[in-house]
Amino acid sequence: MAHSHGTYADFEGLRERAVALRREGYSLRQIRDELQVHNKATLQRLVEGEPPPAWTKRPRAKDDLRTRARELRGQGWTYNQIQAELGCSKSSVSLWVRDLPHPEPRYTPEERRARMNEGLARHRAAEDEERRKTRLAAHREVGEMTDRELFFAGVALYWAEGSKSKPYARRERVVFVNSDPDVIKVYLAWLDLLDVDRERLRFRVLIHESADVDAAHRYWADIAEVDPSAFTKPTLKRHNPKTARKNTGTEYHGCLVVGVTRGAHLYNRIEGWWAGITTHAEACLR
Repeated sequence: MAHSHGTYADFEGLRERAVALRREGYSLRQIRDELQVHNKATLQRLVEGEPPPAWTKRPRAKDDLRTRARELRGQGWTYNQIQAELGCSKSSVSLWVRDLPHPEPRYTPEERRARMNEGLARHRAAEDEERRKTRLAAHREVGEMTDRELFFAGVALYWAEGSKSKPYARRERVVFVNSDPDVIKVYLAWLDLLDVDRERLRFRVLIHESADVDAAHRYWADIAEVDPSAFTKPTLKRHNPKTARKNTGTEYHGCLVVGVTRGAHLYNRIEGWWAGITTHAEACLR
C-alpha cells in the first residue's frame, strides 16, 4: 500500500475507509491500527473534517461546574450568588454564562433595602449577643473582691481621674470628677473603705448651662445616696455655638465633683500609695 517515500497510493480510497471508520466511532489510534497508517500527518488528513467520537473527548474538570452555573443563571441567580454557591471565581462564572440573558431582578429596590436592613439587624444582634457573653464571662472572672483589691482599685482610679498637686503648684486637695455613675459608686465605696466620714464630702455638679440642672441634681443625689440639698452651687459651662455638642438630651447629667474637706493628709497618703504601686510595677518589669 505504501511507497518507499512514505506516500500512499489510492489516497482517496483510503480516506473513504478512514471516514467510514470514524463515523462508526473509531478513535484515531484504532483507525491507525486498522489501516496500518502510522504517519500522523497523513492520518490527520484522512479524517479531516470528521469530528472525533464523543467517547474520546477528555472531560474537563470544570464541565460540571459550568453546567450547574448555567442552570443557576437560568433560574435568575446573580453572579455573586453563583460564585458563593459553587466556590469558583466570579470571572469563571462570567465566562460560562455571559451569553445567557440577564435575569429579571428578584426584588424591587425597596425590597432589596428591606432585606439589607434585616440582614444588618441580624448581624448587629449577633454581635451584641457576643459582646454580652464576653462581658458576662469577664464579670464572673472578677468574683468576690477583697477589701485589699478594692483599696488598690480606688488608688488607681483616683490617680487617673482625681485632682493632683503639681511641683509648681502644691495643692493637697482630694477632688474627684467623673461623668460615669459606676465610677462614682466605686470611688465612694473606696472612701468608705478608708473610713472617710460622709459628713466631710462635698458634692457639686459640673454641667452645660443649657442642661436641666435640677434633674442632674436629682440624678447624682440618687447615685451618691444623698439629699439633693447637699449639693453646692453648680458650675455651669458656657455653650460654644461653634462647637456641636453630642452630650445632650435626657441622658446627659454632666459630671459629679466629689470633694473631701480637710483632705491634705488623705491626699499625701494617696500619693504614697501610688508611689508604692509604681515601685512594685517597675520591679516586675526588670
